[in-house]
Amino acid sequence: MLIYNVTVHVEFAIENQWLEYMLNTHIPDVMATRCFLGARMSKLISDQDQGGSSYSIQYSIENEDQWNRYQSQFAPKLQSEHLQKFGSQCLAFRTQMEVIAEFPGIKST
Repeated sequence: MLIYNVTVHVEFAIENQWLEYMLNTHIPDVMATRCFLGARMSKLISDQDQGGSSYSIQYSIENEDQWNRYQSQFAPKLQSEHLQKFGSQCLAFRTQMEVIAEFPGIKST
């Protein structure tokens, strides 16, 4: 399995608008491509007072074929829409990762 990770630094002035867009429009649009198995959005808590907040959106993807399909058929349009809406107020860094191993959690007593 692969993970497509998008880390985004968002200026404070647009953070609420950006969050609403991501949760209600962008992430659902990405998932509607049917290229991904699931998604998780997290806020970085160690990146404080940098003129904004940083978020990580991780999309699970089954294989390289699905990744290539997403990149060729959907990514350019979705990334362009995001850029047009928020411009330089959001800086995105994208990485692709391969899952090597997963371990079950341990419940505390």
